[in-house]
Amino acid sequence: MPVVTTTQPEPELAADGMPRGQAVLDALVELLDLETLETNLFRGVSPPQSPTRVFGGQVAAQALVAAGRTVPDDREVHSLHAYFIRPGDPRIPIVYEAERVRDGRSFTTRRVLAIQRGEAIFSLSASFQLPQEGLEHSTPAPVDVPAPLTLPDLGQRVAEGRGAGWMSQIPRPLDMRFVDDPVWSDQRVSASEEPNRVWMRADGRLPDDRLLHVCLLTYASDLTLLGSVLARHDRPEQPAQMASLDHAMWFHRPFRADEWLLYTTFSPAASGARGLATGRFTTEDGTLIATTVQEGLVRVPR
Repeated sequence: MPVVTTTQPEPELAADGMPRGQAVLDALVELLDLETLETNLFRGVSPPQSPTRVFGGQVAAQALVAAGRTVPDDREVHSLHAYFIRPGDPRIPIVYEAERVRDGRSFTTRRVLAIQRGEAIFSLSASFQLPQEGLEHSTPAPVDVPAPLTLPDLGQRVAEGRGAGWMSQIPRPLDMRFVDDPVWSDQRVSASEEPNRVWMRADGRLPDDRLLHVCLLTYASDLTLLGSVLARHDRPEQPAQMASLDHAMWFHRPFRADEWLLYTTFSPAASGARGLATGRFTTEDGTLIATTVQEGLVRVPR
């Protein structure tokens, strides 16, 4: 019998030569498809091109996948609360241990512990709910925001010499269009009291899997959130040491992560070498679909 071989399509290249597009997005989706080891026990890996420690959005998204695998399909995640305990090593797998805390009539609660070398590196609690009717209201839609396709993507920014921070060195499963210059940009040197805004969407088409879209948004929520702390201050001469300490999200309405979402972030407070950052995800028509809050370590060299 002849051997049939299949080849993965070549990824598109951004203006700066970095991989982007559907093939890169598919690789992220595969990364979130955890291996089942045993009941309530799963294993995930990090991509070959990783920072020196596991990206926080990755471990949060994978932990949420582990939680969702133990929940009936008719219940959707509405909130998560997580702590980053130790830096993760991207060279070795991560084991996710899910605990079935409660299965009620309307709500289901899960806890997940991410483990490497026998030690916890991350913990997550997530709550799932049956769809229900109730009161509805939302904050006003953002105003005077340029449309995403009128703004340069990350590859164009790098090609123009405007920088993309650590994201300039890795494949890009997300299409990100910054409304305001990010904190790592040479164009942004002075403090601002205004929020930071960036359009983002999965750079391709995703399956119709509600949990996957929520996990993709969880991944994306950690990319720029803590930078809003630095944005309140003049740019330091030396890079600041930054690390996520905890992370919380609330999902208000259904959405698709492969459609444009505006991420508006702002830091209301910083003290004790820690900064608090808040974020809101809104659709192109201004509907609020998710809220984020994170506290992070922010040490500025003396």
